[in-house]
Amino acid sequence: MHTLNTQSNFAVPDDFYEHLIEAHRDLSTEQSHAMNAALVLLLANHIGDLDIVRDALQKARNTIQNGG
Repeated sequence: MHTLNTQSNFAVPDDFYEHLIEAHRDLSTEQSHAMNAALVLLLANHIGDLDIVRDALQKARNTIQNGG
């Protein structure tokens, strides 16, 4: 069984953040939410392991519920 890696996997994490922000540039709030949903589905499909995706969903939800 694989486990969710929560450590940074990027050589330069700021580069990822820049690309993410740029992808949202000039989108409405609704479009931005839709893009995030599409991105989640694409990446979940790429991962392809329901246990890992389920763990990621729970951790993300906990982050929001616990204030960051």
